[in-house]
Amino acid sequence: MNENRRDDYLEHIRQAASDALIFVEGLNKDEFAEDKRTQQAVIMSLIIIGEAATKIMDRYPEFTVENAQVPWRSMRGMRNRIAHGYFDINLDVVWETVQVALPALLKSLPTAQG
Repeated sequence: MNENRRDDYLEHIRQAASDALIFVEGLNKDEFAEDKRTQQAVIMSLIIIGEAATKIMDRYPEFTVENAQVPWRSMRGMRNRIAHGYFDINLDVVWETVQVALPALLKSLPTAQG
């Protein structure tokens, strides 16, 4: 399959993770808990990350095996929990994801093959 498309999905993940980090910049956990607009923006970023990860997993399974340092299943799982349990989103988990998992994710993503 087309590597350019795969690289597009990787860029979507990279951009959405970076956006989420920017959205919470300067906020503490309590401020985040009170800021519905920022919550929605971060949650949408997590959905984008999960969708792109799912596309890569489905279309480029060998690539995900070669890049096992990337938490593909976790990204897909987070997206599914948000999409299917939208009214039960745990903001503590969302906050922890942005603070810990997304910076680690950005470091683990492979660079584009161009």
